[in-house]
Amino acid sequence: MAVTAAQVKELRDRTGAGMLDCKNALAATDGDIEKAIDWLREKGIAKSIKKASRIAAEGLSKVLVDGNKACLVEINSETDFVAKNEQFLKLLDTAVRTILENDPADNDAALALKVGEGTLNDEFINATATIGEKIVLRRFEVLSKNDDEIFGDYSHMGGAKTAVVVMKGGNPELAHYMAMQVASMSPSYVSAADMPADVVDHERKVQTEIVKNDEKFAGKPENVINGAIEGKVSKALKEMCLVDQEYFMDTAKKVSAVLKENNAEVLKFVRYSVGEGIEKREENFAEEVAQQMNV
Repeated sequence: MAVTAAQVKELRDRTGAGMLDCKNALAATDGDIEKAIDWLREKGIAKSIKKASRIAAEGLSKVLVDGNKACLVEINSETDFVAKNEQFLKLLDTAVRTILENDPADNDAALALKVGEGTLNDEFINATATIGEKIVLRRFEVLSKNDDEIFGDYSHMGGAKTAVVVMKGGNPELAHYMAMQVASMSPSYVSAADMPADVVDHERKVQTEIVKNDEKFAGKPENVINGAIEGKVSKALKEMCLVDQEYFMDTAKKVSAVLKENNAEVLKFVRYSVGEGIEKREENFAEEVAQQMNV
């Protein structure tokens, strides 16, 4: 019997398997959804569904520069050794190239992009089923620059950390060093001018409480206390700004001085550190092995 698009969609929604796999399953079972589900499970294709609740906090990020566009992508897996898997690395290459070429609005739009006869989402589902771990597209960003601007990019430890800067003036080598600075020193903003007011207000509230709770300021005049608060706020905010950091190649200089010497300006940067912000589950390997032995 002919397989309909509605049947394929239902099977995909219920199993998470790829479009072509769903078509094949339905064709092999005369369009019977329940039998098609069993067919996918028997083939090992639907096993990715069982992994939906697992935590994927490892993986790799990758940066790709092509002309006036650059793209950073982070793909997560459950364990770090899976990130060395050939299929995982191929998926990472496919994802960053596809996203760079199409500049989608968000993750859903990215996963819907056409890859071969299916979609990017199909590639992730198939990789999860084949590799045996939950593999997800966590985030991406596509950057553009003008002809008179320079991209600098850097990847640390094969993609554990990646960074891209957009720089005006200077030279490609300096742009690369600026990307290294961003990757290693983790600034949040280019300069204080880029910092939202609520970030400054929050830091001032935090430092005010710190000073108030510090016994060495007990009984001090108000002007002394206010001076201490502003000093701490200024120090904390400078650590967040790229231009105020010590330059990693010469710690006697600030990044701002290096940029000035080279008549350069960093306009924007993006930095990814794989797994940051994801709460990782503590694994008990001995307990896991014991549980498997009792199955």
